[in-house]
Amino acid sequence: MTMRNIRFMALGVSAVMLLAGCSAGGGGGGGGGDSDEIVVGAVYSITGSQASIDEPAYNGFKLAAKEINDAGGINGKQIRVAFSDAASDTTTLTNVVSELIENDGAVALGGTNDSTFALAAGPIAQAAGIPFVASGATLPTLPDQVGDYMFMACYGDDLQAQAIADYSMEELDAKTAWALVDQAYDFTTALNKFFQERFTANGGEIVLEDSYKSGDTDYSAQIARLQALPTQPDVLFVSAIPNEAGIITQQIREAGLTQPIVSGDGYDTPLVAEVAGDNSKDVYFSTHVSLESEDAVVQDFVAAYTEEYGTGPENAFAALGYDTMNLIADALKRATDDTDPAAVKDALASTQDLVAVTGTISYPEGSRKPSKAVSIMRIVDKVTTFVKVIEP
Repeated sequence: MTMRNIRFMALGVSAVMLLAGCSAGGGGGGGGGDSDEIVVGAVYSITGSQASIDEPAYNGFKLAAKEINDAGGINGKQIRVAFSDAASDTTTLTNVVSELIENDGAVALGGTNDSTFALAAGPIAQAAGIPFVASGATLPTLPDQVGDYMFMACYGDDLQAQAIADYSMEELDAKTAWALVDQAYDFTTALNKFFQERFTANGGEIVLEDSYKSGDTDYSAQIARLQALPTQPDVLFVSAIPNEAGIITQQIREAGLTQPIVSGDGYDTPLVAEVAGDNSKDVYFSTHVSLESEDAVVQDFVAAYTEEYGTGPENAFAALGYDTMNLIADALKRATDDTDPAAVKDALASTQDLVAVTGTISYPEGSRKPSKAVSIMRIVDKVTTFVKVIEP
């Protein structure tokens, strides 16, 4: 655990201790709201750096709750989704989580698509005894770092990094790679670590690793060092958050570099095409599902989302938000007491073979992270298309 994570955990625990009536046994949640409703908190940032993935996820989350309510709710009760914008800011985020637990009486929380934010929010829910399902926070160690009330609806960075590394070598014939990583996020550093481990274990070579600071807008120095290499690498691996994926791609292509750019689900954002424009070509990334899939579960979701919001789901994070709400709802139905967060936590932990848009969700004994297939996508001329599925 990094010092940054320790500070986040300390902040989260301190915030909970300041909340009146909160205890490790879960007294802070589950008591709010009317008797004919179940309050579920949505923890998303619809403004700021996370907006391009969090807003679709929040839309998916709300859609699932609406469908559940229209079908009669859970145990005769309606779901009320409680929400305040976390604004892509850790201080705001921790305040929001505390408010959802204490003021709204949420019996469970779902959300966050970034591991650093999940590591800030998770300890507050853990200390309050409120189950938290992370939608798209892919740090594999997230549940173990936070505690037994933390769950993942998504696979880990280890799986998606291995998948894109394997695809780079097997399908793009890559033997060498350049790596550019944002050092500020747990997601980007973990994805880089797992990609390099897999790539080199299979005989590949990382010819240069470079880094930048989150918020940078000029990558000319890193690109100049790449261009100065005696031999150009076969692929360019970029580990970035969505807010910076487009501008990095644009500057790489404007510099005349034509190698395939490969990455993880941080590139599953409309911002790549919107910012890079015609320069968004030969980009490959791993993500949680192809919305082009002919699977009936996927297409039913796409149709429902389109009808509800007047546009198709923007990326796989919309599906992850939808799956997160349905995962919580499934646990609520099976819990011995849907007003008791501890009972909901136990029901979540026993989840097996839940069919979801992003794949079947099961938690192995002692684990709160599912193992799911990885979809590989390609961007060419601003259009994202499905390439293949890689099974774990």
